[in-house]
Parts: sequence; C-alpha cells; structure tokens
Amino acid sequence: MTLITEGFHAKMTAAHGSRVEGWTQSLPELIAGCEEKFGIKLEEPFSNLSYNYIAHGTNEAGTPIVLKLAFLKAELAQEMRAMKAYAGRGAVQVLAWDEELGAAVLERAVPGTPLSATLDDHEATAIFCEVFGKLRRPFEGEAAHFQTIRRWFEGIVRYRSRYSGGAEGPLPEEWVVRAEEILEELIPTTTETVLLHGDLHHQNILRQGEDGWAVIDPKGIIGDVHFEPLQYLLNYEERGGDKEAVLSRRVAIITERLGLDRRRLALWGIARGVLEACWTIEDGHENWQDGIAISERFAKLLD
Repeated sequence: MTLITEGFHAKMTAAHGSRVEGWTQSLPELIAGCEEKFGIKLEEPFSNLSYNYIAHGTNEAGTPIVLKLAFLKAELAQEMRAMKAYAGRGAVQVLAWDEELGAAVLERAVPGTPLSATLDDHEATAIFCEVFGKLRRPFEGEAAHFQTIRRWFEGIVRYRSRYSGGAEGPLPEEWVVRAEEILEELIPTTTETVLLHGDLHHQNILRQGEDGWAVIDPKGIIGDVHFEPLQYLLNYEERGGDKEAVLSRRVAIITERLGLDRRRLALWGIARGVLEACWTIEDGHENWQDGIAISERFAKLLD
C-alpha cells in the first residue's frame, strides 16, 4: 500500500516546514498502530490528500470506515468535538478518536457522492438548506472547545498589525474599515448563536444512502447562524449563471427556506471577502483582488 505520495509530502512541507518531517516519516508506524488499536484494516489513501492523511478501510465487522490522521492534533480535536455535537443531526458518526495520537475513525458515507455532483443549482441549494437545517441548534456546549467567530476573523487584525505605524497595505482602506465596522455591528447584535460547521460547502456534504446526506470536516466555530451559508455561496459561483446572478438566487432560496435575514447574511459576506483578501496576502499570494470582489458582490445584495 502506498502511504506517502510526493504530492502529499510537498503540501505538508509547504504548509508546516521542516517540523512536519518527523510526523510524515512516522506515518507507517502510526498507521499500523491505528489498525491494531482500533481493529481496522486500511486500503489505499485518498488520491487528493491535502493537509491530513485519510484512508478508506473496514472495521472488524466489515463496516466501511475512514481513518483520519492529523499533524495538527488540536484542529482534529476541535473537528471531532463538533462532529460529536452534531451526532444524530446529519454528520457522519465518530466511531473512535484518540486525541493524543491525532487519529480518528469515522463512519464512511456510502456512496459518498458529494453535493457538487448535483448539477441543478436550485436543487443543490435546497439540499444545502435541508442539511443546514438539521445542524442548526442553539449552542449549549463548552465554548472553550471551539473557536469564536471573532477569533475566526483575526486575519483582519493581523493585517492591521502588519501594516501599522504608517506602512501602507495593499488592500483598499475603505473595504478594511467597512469589514471592521461590520464585525463590531454584527457580533454584539447576534441573537441566534449556534455551533457553525464553518466549511459547509459542496464537497463536505456527501450522499448517505438512497436519500440522505451527511456532513464531514467541520471547523467548529461559535457564532451567528447567518455566517454559515457563506462557504456554500463561494463555491461553484457560476453554476447556472454569472456570479452575481447565482449569488442573488441562492441567497433568495436560503433566506426564504431558513428564515435568515438577507442584510445580515450580506454583511457577513462583505467581511468574509475582506478576510479572504487578508489571508491571501498572509499566504504570500498577490491575487487579493479576488477577496475584495467577493465583498463587492455581497455589497450589491444590500441595494
């Protein structure tokens, strides 16, 4: 079985530097230990590995499972706590989890076809609403186990710190100021605080059985329910029209079916676009204009 591809190793090294070398080198032993500890038998890893090692397999009963191994153990822990909080509400089941190892065994969604395969955008958006509706509950857990929405937006704070003292940053100042003002308006006025998936897009909603759907890979963020649709809205943006038309149509469906406020959703979208631009600069890339374009599209929803 091929454990580590060159592409996976390159992505991990680019993300974490030389400190990840020990983890990648120890993967064969870690995988063997997980097979013994959890009573599972693994197959080949996923072909599109990025920042975690993930492989299909079966348990002793022959049930299809997924093993997920993470270098960033704290992030996996947050994800598993979110999955457990979503238990019975449309998330795949956490079968076993060892926080110290950074290893989790998950129920495998079968057939596992992602929502992206549903090409009719109206139908896909309706399915998104159904899935989102099942996850939606007032947050009543331990807040220390998850990120807050304010912390999620710290990329904007870091941008300010980076270009302080008279240094001029590349982003249009009016958009950064607007995002800061929006956050100071929205966070204190949140009336429905939920445990947000935080990455609820087409690839993280999988077909489960004949008619069901299951979610994977939550970020686990505590915040305004209106923030949740954003990542869905930012994927496959031209499916069934140009970006502005698709965004407007999706927002109309989501606000009607889920009873969300169009203005709050649009304002979160503006701030999210600026955050995207800040992340782009932080990662050393130059196409920050894409993030500002997101803010511009969401701003038009306010007209």
